[in-house]
Amino acid sequence: MTAKARWGAMFAGRLASVYAGPAQDGQPDFPSPRPGTEPFQGFPAGEWHEVPDRPGLERRILPVVAGDGRTLTLHHVRRTPNGGRAAPPEGGPVLLGHGTGVRANLFYTPPLRTTLVDALLDAGHDVWLETWRGSIDLDTCSFTLDQVAVHDHPVLVRTVLEETGAGTLKAVMHCQASTSFTMAALAGLVPRVTDVVTNAVTLHVDLVPASKRRLAILIPLLEPVMKGLDPQWAIRPPGLRTGGFARLAELARRECDNHVCAVANFTYGPGPDVLWRHENLSDATHAWISREFGWVPTSFFRQIGACAKHGSLVAVDESVRGLPDDFLAAAPPADTRFTLIAGAENRCFLPSGQRRTHAWLNARRPGVDTLHVLPGFSHMDVFFGRDAPRDVFPRIVAALAG
Repeated sequence: MTAKARWGAMFAGRLASVYAGPAQDGQPDFPSPRPGTEPFQGFPAGEWHEVPDRPGLERRILPVVAGDGRTLTLHHVRRTPNGGRAAPPEGGPVLLGHGTGVRANLFYTPPLRTTLVDALLDAGHDVWLETWRGSIDLDTCSFTLDQVAVHDHPVLVRTVLEETGAGTLKAVMHCQASTSFTMAALAGLVPRVTDVVTNAVTLHVDLVPASKRRLAILIPLLEPVMKGLDPQWAIRPPGLRTGGFARLAELARRECDNHVCAVANFTYGPGPDVLWRHENLSDATHAWISREFGWVPTSFFRQIGACAKHGSLVAVDESVRGLPDDFLAAAPPADTRFTLIAGAENRCFLPSGQRRTHAWLNARRPGVDTLHVLPGFSHMDVFFGRDAPRDVFPRIVAALAG
């Protein structure tokens, strides 16, 4: 009878966890039972198909093999063809890169009338989006920015150029795509990129003091027992330890009733509005967020902690070859122009880091590179805030028009 009672309690507990757990809009089956099982988001690889919930857009998702053998993908997005024929883009290719723990959809599926991809298509660009190893669409893995710089970005750039037949391309990189792409650029690994727009952080890494303390003290304690952190634990934690982390995060960020949003903001920094200013999001976008954040390895936080301590990017992976010993001593690529953007209210990465990078660039080649500090914006609302189509996207389009 004791065994039956224990089984009954366990069964009832599982039912309560599934059916009486925190209510949440979005897709309740995420994360999938086996992470990384949908790199093509349920569609045949390489085939054009309509983008779900985005009338007028279609895409194809291509497989790409990284330099060390990992599976990556590229999303190619265009207007839905009229009469079965797609009009060729007037401009050259633009490659967009997402941050860690999110995915390429960041740029073209938010519930906005005009997304960044829409704005780029309207400007005549051929739009491609990379899915590097930090994407929630791929198998979870512990990674370093060194690996992304050497093994991911160069092959993704090369594949776009091969697919399009173009001689060069332009890029828009967010957060850890930005840092790792900058590492690749300073190492001379992406020489055919003429213009790069980087958001939030590029070469210099400035954090609020509380974030530095977290990275220096908590990550070494967490890493032996938790190889990663996941905002999706707020919906369906796989165990007691992960559920405890989610409950702690929700208590700390109890000003937000979107559980994934609360845990995501807690994961990436102290205080409210770390990743976005809530006042900048529509209700639909706030709900959409709950599907778009997933697992991120503690190895990433360890490297960012080292970069914050140093004040700029540092390579940490001795198994990766081809990166400078000192990025600050490297010369900016002569044929690549940088446009740095930063939300003035960003508490994930302070805008002072972008200012320092711009000063570093300007000291080496005055007047070539540009900085935009955006009043009223934070970290990610520059891409899906309600006013981003008016206040941010025109700056990005203009930066790529030169």
